[in-house]
Amino acid sequence: MSPAVRKSIIEQVWTLAGPVCDAAALELIHVAFQPEQTGMILRLYIDSPDGVTLDDCAWVSRQLSDVLDVALECDIAYHLQVSSPGSDRPLSRRRDFLAFTGREARIRIASPINGQKNFKGVLAGISEERLQLVVAGRTVDIPLGAVVKANLVSDYGDKGC
Repeated sequence: MSPAVRKSIIEQVWTLAGPVCDAAALELIHVAFQPEQTGMILRLYIDSPDGVTLDDCAWVSRQLSDVLDVALECDIAYHLQVSSPGSDRPLSRRRDFLAFTGREARIRIASPINGQKNFKGVLAGISEERLQLVVAGRTVDIPLGAVVKANLVSDYGDKGC
């Protein structure tokens, strides 16, 4: 599957799932569509100030299942999973990077900066469309559009990107 098709599917899911989550006072924080051993997985991460319960995940899954079957322009079979973000929360939107300024994160980018694609450091903010990450005492400017994957580093150990 081409990156453009994957991006289109993810954008459609954001549009369809956002209002469903909003109706339950939940925030849709990340959407991933990726191949795994069991086939394609459409994974949604939800959150709320009070935390996310298994019932919240099940409710969103039930509500979205039919909506996605009808409205999603995708002829690729997939498994839907709805989850809480966990301590290694994915970061995918500008506001995620701003909200977690000062926290340690792992960032993978599409094209190398000074020969490097994987970074681990402290989120230091955003100026225009560039993320600042402090790595070993130096600030690295990373274009937001180049970020392929980003996660907070878990307080319980580093699982990596």
